[in-house]
Amino acid sequence: MVTSRSRAGRPRVSSRETLAEAACELFLEQGYDATTVADITRRAGVSRSSFFNYFSSKSAVLWSGLDERLDAIERALRSASDVEDVAAAVADLAQGFAPDALALAIVNDAAMGLSDELARDAALRSARVAAAVAETLHRAGTGRLESDILGGAWGGAVLGAVRSWARGGAGRSDLAQEMARAIALVRRR
Repeated sequence: MVTSRSRAGRPRVSSRETLAEAACELFLEQGYDATTVADITRRAGVSRSSFFNYFSSKSAVLWSGLDERLDAIERALRSASDVEDVAAAVADLAQGFAPDALALAIVNDAAMGLSDELARDAALRSARVAAAVAETLHRAGTGRLESDILGGAWGGAVLGAVRSWARGGAGRSDLAQEMARAIALVRRR
């Protein structure tokens, strides 16, 4: 891993992490809406094209870690055949998930001025999980209505666990434990 000195004497770990740190700092300082991609790249000391090598948008800075895990859930559920496979895929999402920009944003949403943005983006991620789970359950023989309702419950469980973990102190608590609690709640149905 190449490290070099960057702003404020801190070691530069990677452009991706530097961009996420710069974005969160700026969101806290001036608010989400007032922060531009140009502001983020200037603060991080990287080019605009570097930003878009890592992130598709400003909000993607917050969601990229979780989005990678949701991609994995969707892949796993394509070959899943029952609710046990769903539970395993959801549980896997939480393994080794480290605190990141999303956890910081959840805890500081009002200060960053992104409460509405987070709610909208969380709903989109919940819908991704819901659709993947619903398709899995329907393929396994569950009726469409029940599959859609249960899919929604699983989507809510994933995002609820992430929010609970962040608010409980993402660096002090374990997402896997929160996800296990959420899975248990959904499975009680």
